[in-house]
Amino acid sequence: MPDIENVLLQISIMALPALLAITLHEAAHGYAALRFGDHTAKREGRLSLNPLRHIDPLGTVILPITMFVLSGFMFGWAKPVPVDFRNLRNPRRDMVWVALAGPGVNIALALVSALLLHTASMMPGFMSEWWANNLTVSLQFNVLLALFNMIPLPPLDGGRVAVGLLPDALAFPLARLERYGMLILLAFVFLIPFVSGQLGYSFHPLAMVLLPAVDFVVDLIARITGLIG
Repeated sequence: MPDIENVLLQISIMALPALLAITLHEAAHGYAALRFGDHTAKREGRLSLNPLRHIDPLGTVILPITMFVLSGFMFGWAKPVPVDFRNLRNPRRDMVWVALAGPGVNIALALVSALLLHTASMMPGFMSEWWANNLTVSLQFNVLLALFNMIPLPPLDGGRVAVGLLPDALAFPLARLERYGMLILLAFVFLIPFVSGQLGYSFHPLAMVLLPAVDFVVDLIARITGLIG
């Protein structure tokens, strides 16, 4: 069992970047939808920077903390911001921009976090290390959240982008997958690795694709912001 003080320290380092990333991601969808004509999120009070408006008790709190304590890995979700795509001025086109708003904000947060890492050395003592760790987590988590959401599977953002851009012959079958999308995703995140582990193999198909992409983008941002030469 992990040392409780170390667990609390790690949670304090990860909680703020994760909450900020999730909150701004969801709020960005709502603001983009409002910009293109849908007032649903505004009417339901989801155009807010208050994390409590976006937290799903199971997906944002219980599951990530439990997973972190047991495995050191975190996975979760927030309450999706409600968007009625029928209210958008050009539903198919505007759906793409609404979907891209969330991951776009996360990439912007990753860039800001990388730039702020230059200030860590100015902090005194323990605060310097804590601040650097927070910003490092923010950089990595925001890139992970952006790329994960860009998986081309509805109801993820990447699925909505694909439905908006693909020709009808491909877009309509993909759109019909939305009712099964979360089950498919959970199978790749949990079921397949669990079953393969029980059979004596280590097989994480989503991690095999996603983590190298995250490493590439984090490295690119680090180079752009001057963290590495």
